[in-house]
Amino acid sequence: MNVFRLIGDLSHLLAIIILLIKIWKTRSCSGISGKSQILFALVFTTRYLDLVTNFISVYNTTMKVFYIVAAYATVYLVYVKFKATYDGNHDSFRMEFLVVPVGGLAVLVNHDFSPLEILWTFSIYLESVAILPQLFMISKTGEAETITSHYLFALGAYRAFYIVNWVYRYYFEGFFDLIAIVAGCVQTILYCDFFYLYITKVLKGNKLSLPA
Repeated sequence: MNVFRLIGDLSHLLAIIILLIKIWKTRSCSGISGKSQILFALVFTTRYLDLVTNFISVYNTTMKVFYIVAAYATVYLVYVKFKATYDGNHDSFRMEFLVVPVGGLAVLVNHDFSPLEILWTFSIYLESVAILPQLFMISKTGEAETITSHYLFALGAYRAFYIVNWVYRYYFEGFFDLIAIVAGCVQTILYCDFFYLYITKVLKGNKLSLPA
């Protein structure tokens, strides 16, 4: 654990809390991509199967359980509790275009050809592109609510700080995980355009919009 990973974890935690509060307080999931939330639930499920085999720390276990529970809670809110407010027409990104190639890549490129390791690798690859349905939805609707923009910014900041964490670990611990680093960089790159618009528009009080 180092300060960059801690800030990354807190940013991730903040993103999830912002999203849940947004949905619960407005009693609406308008502007939220249910498909991205399904992908995140799949990410956490496949990544944290080691909960039943390995114990690292109370902090580690608590965060893993929270991510899994929060992911499925969000899916429930979108598709069950507030289903009437879900904009399925604009949430039209084909998830199989992400899941199938990522699954194939995880089988071909991994650290160890074992079920848990392949599933962990799959989760790393999938997380890097899981936000695409949300960004695609924003581009189709033309704009995003400010609170949704805050959620996306916190989510992007989480990954950006994790990249700094990997650089820190490489220089001070000799740790280097090429799969995690490349996937993290891909994910951060996907947020770059959003970061620019967030800083230039949202922080000035304007609604965020992405080009169609």
